[in-house]
Order: sequence, then structure tokens, then C-alpha cells
Amino acid sequence: MMIERITHTQLNEIIDWKKSPLIPAIIQDADTNEVLMLAYMNQQSLERTLLAGEAIFYSRSRQKLWHKGQTSGNRMLIQTIDIDCDGDTLLLHVVPLGPACHTGEMSCFYRKVEYDYRA
Repeated sequence: MMIERITHTQLNEIIDWKKSPLIPAIIQDADTNEVLMLAYMNQQSLERTLLAGEAIFYSRSRQKLWHKGQTSGNRMLIQTIDIDCDGDTLLLHVVPLGPACHTGEMSCFYRKVEYDYRA
């Protein structure tokens, strides 16, 4: 597996913000690899995240930047950021300082779907 290292300046050049002003950001616990949540980022929230070292997203419902944990205290400290091969999805590895989900669960993916796979 080849690991390509890019700078934060290159990251902004890779993302085609004109194609999509919002990109998905998958949030994963840096220690356990558990997927904590999915959020969206715009160019400003990504730049602020890189400067702050904490997760800052764009809220589609409120139409504004959302600093995760600003009111709850459940911030997410950025450890690493990966970008997918198409340059349109981010994977943020974080140290969560409390639950990720607004329900109080550590992950937003706490509801399991019962599914019987039939080939």
C-alpha cells in the first residue's frame, strides 16, 4: 500500500470546491478506529479545522460553521486527515473529548440494523 503525503496547501488544491462546495467528512476515533459520525465541511471549515486542530464542520441545517463541542464541550482533537482517491471525501482521525452523538452515545452509529443476507 502506497502512502502519499500531502501538505494542507496541496489538500485545498486537490479538492474541487467548485464541483461541490460541501464534502463529506467521516470522523473516526484515532485510538479505536470506531466510526463516530459523518459531517460535512466546506472550504472555510476545513481551513479553520487545520488552524485550530479541532473539528469544525458546516451545518447544512443551520447553514453556518459548527465547531464541534463548542457548547457541549465534546470537542474532537484532530490527529490526522486523509483524503480519498477522488479528492471529494475526508477521513478525520480524532481524539474525542466526550460523546460524538448529540444523544450522548459515543458514536452516532449506535443503532444496528438486523439484516439477514441471502445470496
